[in-house]
Amino acid sequence: MTGPLTTGVATLCHEIVTKISPDAGGQVQQIGDRLSDPLRVAIAGRLKAGKSTLVNALIGRRVAPTAAGECTRVVTRFRYGAADCIHVVTRDGERRSLPLDDDGMVPGRLGVPAARIAYVDVTLTSDRLRDLTVVDTPGLASTDVAGSARAEEAVGIDPDSAGEVAAAEAVIYVFTQAVRADDLRALEAFHAASARMATSPINAIGVLGKVDTLTGGADDPWPVAGPLAVQQAALLARTVGDVVPVAGLLAETAEAGRLTGADRDALARLATLEAAELTLLLVSADLFRTRAAPVGADQRDRLLTRLDLYGIGFACAQLAADPKLGTGELVRRLHAASGFARLRDTVDQTFRWRSDAIKAGWALTRLERLAGYTADPKARATIRDALEAALRDPAYHRLRLLDAAQRAAGGSVPLPADWEQELIRLATSDDARWILRLPEAGPGELAAAAISAAGRWRAYAVDGAGPAQARIAQVAHRGFHLLSREVASSAT
Repeated sequence: MTGPLTTGVATLCHEIVTKISPDAGGQVQQIGDRLSDPLRVAIAGRLKAGKSTLVNALIGRRVAPTAAGECTRVVTRFRYGAADCIHVVTRDGERRSLPLDDDGMVPGRLGVPAARIAYVDVTLTSDRLRDLTVVDTPGLASTDVAGSARAEEAVGIDPDSAGEVAAAEAVIYVFTQAVRADDLRALEAFHAASARMATSPINAIGVLGKVDTLTGGADDPWPVAGPLAVQQAALLARTVGDVVPVAGLLAETAEAGRLTGADRDALARLATLEAAELTLLLVSADLFRTRAAPVGADQRDRLLTRLDLYGIGFACAQLAADPKLGTGELVRRLHAASGFARLRDTVDQTFRWRSDAIKAGWALTRLERLAGYTADPKARATIRDALEAALRDPAYHRLRLLDAAQRAAGGSVPLPADWEQELIRLATSDDARWILRLPEAGPGELAAAAISAAGRWRAYAVDGAGPAQARIAQVAHRGFHLLSREVASSAT
């Protein structure tokens, strides 16, 4: 759950608590306690962008309802627990327990008006939630949340979603190209919201969802989805670290094990149709449901809810080429066709591998804010003194690096692109080979490369940088010197 940075900051919080009043100390204690929790990732995006479907794929269970209902209008947190359980937490602090429904999902009706609900707390026995808490938010441009027009009118984000995105240590933005003009406005809204919520390419990624609907019918969407994701990544370069295209429904079906042997057999029967007849059948959902076919209406509806037209066409093509293809292998191929493997790798690289630095940086920011607004002068001075003393310790220099990298990645202090990427690598990893882009280097070569990088940053600070860039360059300069020492000490 914790790493060296979060452990150190948690200790710092404990030391501060012992020196200040109970009121301010309670707030510091909350920050310290949060550091032992798994990294919290908020899933944000417009209505019907496929957020809940993506949540299910990330968890590996179909537990978040995807159809509109009470539960899709409130914030829902999914975290690890010893038993599957739901608690509806009201705005006055009351907790009401509910069981999962007969399908193992959060029930569509929560027994409490949505306006009274602060959030829904769902604990699951999913191992994927041991080091990652996933928060499903109601969505941008929500028209049924009281006050949404007032709160964030220009962006269209409801207050509860805004609060969860701001409270999370990391964010995944989900968007589609179902309506292109509207989607462009959503991208602009994401950027505006992110700037206000202090997300950056270090702790945010984008997902181009529902890519299987880009081309219509069963046509292959990937020749369109790939370039489109690259284009949108350029638009959001100051907001997200990457944009990953995903066919969310295929990912959910494969990850949650929703395709059965009976489904595979039904697809195999469809695969025996003449190519022209199958093509016509897959032109639209209405035609797929109504035209004569060797599969019953109920089974066809089931296939649509699990694969949609692209997935059905893809599966039929696989079975036509290899009629003996088993269910397990078919699911693996559908999973590959969903693009979810790349998203999972990106989440690991962007969030899980950086979680120690991200969480420690989050706590540092909260402590700085607390020192800024607390009315207790002793608490204010104690917190600031403790932070300054801690950040002088080489062990905490990573936090200065993280702050510098966030400023550069967010665009507030512009750096040349290759320098910015080097700074981000230095701030978010302790792997010298990865930081220095020398995967095969030995300790001597790595130490020399780190010293060389430190010299480059020092020269940049002295000559050619403005005041803000110079401050960041000095932080990077020290960081590379410390890295060279770490490499040398590990070699001995």
